[in-house]
Amino acid sequence: MTDPPVLQCHALRRTFGDLVAVDDVGFQIAHGETYGLLGPNGAGKTTTISMIAGLLDRDAGEVIVAGQPMTTKTVQAKSALGYVPQDLAIYPDLSGLENLVFFARLYGMSRAKAKAKAHEVLELIGLSDRSGDQTNKYSGGMKRRLNIGVGLLNDPKLLILDEPTVGVDPQSRNAILESVEGLSSAGMAVLYTTHYMEEAERLCDRVGIIDHGNLIAEGTRRELVAMVGEFDSVALTAAGNLSAAAQALTTLDFVKKASVTEDGIDLVTSDARDNLPAILTTATAHGAAVTSVEVTEPDLEAVFLHLTGRALRD
Repeated sequence: MTDPPVLQCHALRRTFGDLVAVDDVGFQIAHGETYGLLGPNGAGKTTTISMIAGLLDRDAGEVIVAGQPMTTKTVQAKSALGYVPQDLAIYPDLSGLENLVFFARLYGMSRAKAKAKAHEVLELIGLSDRSGDQTNKYSGGMKRRLNIGVGLLNDPKLLILDEPTVGVDPQSRNAILESVEGLSSAGMAVLYTTHYMEEAERLCDRVGIIDHGNLIAEGTRRELVAMVGEFDSVALTAAGNLSAAAQALTTLDFVKKASVTEDGIDLVTSDARDNLPAILTTATAHGAAVTSVEVTEPDLEAVFLHLTGRALRD
């Protein structure tokens, strides 16, 4: 029997005066799934997240977290949620350990349990060796990791991460991404927003693209690529009868174009990795001696530009 989704939201709508910030947005996130919500600035991401987290009233729609309806006044649904805002929510004059103990106590934990949980989280985010240092002495990346740690104190079923790597160095950024990958592997559902497309490529099982308050596309990377008609490119480095091989390759249903180049044959094709054996077999059978293959798949950036007409960071 399949478990119900950790997050279900349907037909979310929110207006601010005459501005429709979010209109009919809905998606769901399963256990162990990382869902990326991508959109240009002003697209409606923050408003959507705020409604899901119960921080903002909605004009219409429904949010269910771990089987419980979410509103600004509910407690039970919020207890299943961890929210990590883009702005740092830690106290600079307290140590890392003191920050975590403080927030754990706000969750109603006893002092002993709060301290034990704080040490557990410090180990998870890789800050145990700096637990006694004031956080005003932390690097930007360390502060971001502690910010995530606060969101993990209540063992949430759904963790919302709003651009958690903004302004951090590459090493800290990679550590944060590895932490998110570990949480997903452990079964936590993650809602992730980012301005870095490569993060979405690396982390997200599915992606929703929001623009002008509407969810305009949703799916896995391959599903989104197929939706906008993007194809893979294959470069065969080869010698021999390249013209005959290229002509034969164009007869394959999945090959859209085959062109002879100075070094071999360039192909435009669908599902290149799945169809690569047939491509090589056909090329070899018609006189091409292939020495190397390079496959280039369209990325989310290309899809995003196609759907919105602008880059993610616009």
